[in-house]
Amino acid sequence: MTKAERIEHTTTDDSAPVFHRTHSSLNLPDRRKSGGRRTLEPSLMERVAQRLRNDFSVRHLAAIAAAIGVVALVVWWVNIAVDGTDEAKALSTQGAVTLSVFAIAVWFWIFTAIDDTYVALGAAVVLVVMGVLPEKTLFDSLGDDTVWLLLGSFVIAAGITASGLATRAAVFIISGARDVRQLMHLSGAALVATAFAVPSTSGRAALAMPVFMALAPVLRDRPALVRALALAFPSVILLSAVASYLGAGAHLITSQILVGRGYPGFSFANWMLYGLPLAVVSSVACVELVLALFTSREDRCQALSISVSDLQSHTGIPISGRFTPAQGRAAWLVAVVIVLWCMEPVHGIHPAVIALAGGLAMSSNSLGVVSLGKALKSVPWSLLIFMAATLALGSALASSGAAAWAAEGMLGPIRSAGKAASVTFVVVIVFISTAAHLVIQSRSARSAVLIPLVVSLAPEVGVSAMAAAYASTAAAGFCHTMSSSAKPMALFARVEDAPTYSAQDLLRLSLWLAPLSAALVLLFAFVVWPLSGMPLFR
Repeated sequence: MTKAERIEHTTTDDSAPVFHRTHSSLNLPDRRKSGGRRTLEPSLMERVAQRLRNDFSVRHLAAIAAAIGVVALVVWWVNIAVDGTDEAKALSTQGAVTLSVFAIAVWFWIFTAIDDTYVALGAAVVLVVMGVLPEKTLFDSLGDDTVWLLLGSFVIAAGITASGLATRAAVFIISGARDVRQLMHLSGAALVATAFAVPSTSGRAALAMPVFMALAPVLRDRPALVRALALAFPSVILLSAVASYLGAGAHLITSQILVGRGYPGFSFANWMLYGLPLAVVSSVACVELVLALFTSREDRCQALSISVSDLQSHTGIPISGRFTPAQGRAAWLVAVVIVLWCMEPVHGIHPAVIALAGGLAMSSNSLGVVSLGKALKSVPWSLLIFMAATLALGSALASSGAAAWAAEGMLGPIRSAGKAASVTFVVVIVFISTAAHLVIQSRSARSAVLIPLVVSLAPEVGVSAMAAAYASTAAAGFCHTMSSSAKPMALFARVEDAPTYSAQDLLRLSLWLAPLSAALVLLFAFVVWPLSGMPLFR
């Protein structure tokens, strides 16, 4: 008997040990099926080949097709700039260069893993080197008031986080819930409020994570509810960002593009006037949708009791008793800053100056709760530089005439709608802005791409540029389809030791939430905002 036969042999004596050693248990190829040669299992080869085919077909083919499209557009634009004779359709050389660089930047944003800020800054530098964008414009964008506004706001947010004030306030709110629906809506209300204190959706998600991690073990016997909370937290954070001027960097980019085109920008107060009602309605609708899709009737009817002491055992932040001195100081400073922002028309102090003063107070030795050095380390400098670079790109699109030329070219199909052109335009930009996250993940990058075109197109069809830009920015707040679509969705998708959502759950939610979100933006654009003082049509 050969060695292989001895290994594979099984005795028929019940008293003797039965010993099997197979190729699968040793993770070796089966010689009997490969003619004595060591080869990979066919099933493994098939899996590897299928994986390569899937990756190539989904990612690489799309990237190659898009690259070919970009090259074709560049050739077309250059040809028009060089040979164009029709004054109505002519594109300047600077305009062709700007459109080409912008299109290449969009391709990099969509199809590569290169940092968005790196791409934006690189595109701005290329335009400067090619003489399209003045050096002073690029350097001035780094000192734009929106950059300073965000800088001061992030320092304030660092103090709020360090003190534990936001976590304590959220726990206080949700501990009063007596059933699942109350818990979900109270959590949503707390998350909407954070839009006025933390100037980024990813920062708000990080701030909300301790609250979720305290709730998850308390509700461990109700996994469906924990999963619903995991979906509701980031979803509400993204939809409610529109409540505040500082809720997302895209809001500041939108305002600055409008100002650069000669239109009125938005202040903290009037952005809140238009955005807060939409944020509340969208958040409530989202919570109800999550409840309907991911919890049963029995889950919703079951009584709920969450005490502060239960939550305290799962977090190290003091959430009961009197405010700590740091929490008290942080609460007063945040309240004063928000009031001053809202009263800007009365006192006339620029919001950036208020933010910087609030940041200095939050990091001072006597009033503050965090050192300035530690607070500055928490500032997302990449976001600030990205904003400055995209503002420079927007300026180049406008000054070179590229945005106006592109907008004019896109107006043909919309103008053919006749009297319905203005309505068609608004509907189209809202749906494009809602779906844009599927190709451009960065919310700020979406605004940098869409808003210059929207602002150029809107007046040509009798639509207010200000209202159209606001509607587009609000619609871009939907980015729930994949965990990679937004940082809050990615953060809550990777929670350990707690039931969270799958890719299928996100797809199921987005199939309902996307049309609902777009419909709400259209309702506000056509009905609510005109009644609030922002007419849609000119």
